[in-house]
Amino acid sequence: MGRWEPDAAGRLREAAMALYAERGYDRTTVAEIADRAGVTARTFFRHFADKREVLFAGSEQLEHHMVKALREAPADATPMEAVAAGVFASAEFFDAIRRDYSRRRQAVITATPELRERELIKLAALTSALTQALLDRGVGPDVAALAAETGVAVFRVAFERWIAGPDGVSMADVIRSTFQTLAGLTA
Repeated sequence: MGRWEPDAAGRLREAAMALYAERGYDRTTVAEIADRAGVTARTFFRHFADKREVLFAGSEQLEHHMVKALREAPADATPMEAVAAGVFASAEFFDAIRRDYSRRRQAVITATPELRERELIKLAALTSALTQALLDRGVGPDVAALAAETGVAVFRVAFERWIAGPDGVSMADVIRSTFQTLAGLTA
């Protein structure tokens, strides 16, 4: 494949996922990923800071999208309703096309302690961003922190349920069901 072929980032992502599945994350190098994708290592580093970021690229956009939806929630929305708006906005990132990739990605993360740690750091950053957005809406610090933590927990559980579930169920439906489960727990 020539270097001029389009979607180098997509090819690198797919090459990395295939190699991580074949050899494991720890035994895969950036050079091998680039070679499998038909690009140079230099091209790899134009798209990703390191081989971990192949799995985590897009986290910032997801966070931004969720925070934006929270900020745009109606002014009279409760803190949990505003957080729920942010969590539901995440469903747009997880359509049927991404389910298989998400399953493979999660398998790599689950098998690698370093990546599990990175995933927790990303979730902590999301929690902080949602908390700050609630504070900006005038919500008190304790309520903002609790609502954001709860929203991220719902997001995490819904994501795990979505990748483990059947292909015909949308992420939005799983989020809705997870919020219903939470409501049952707190009733």
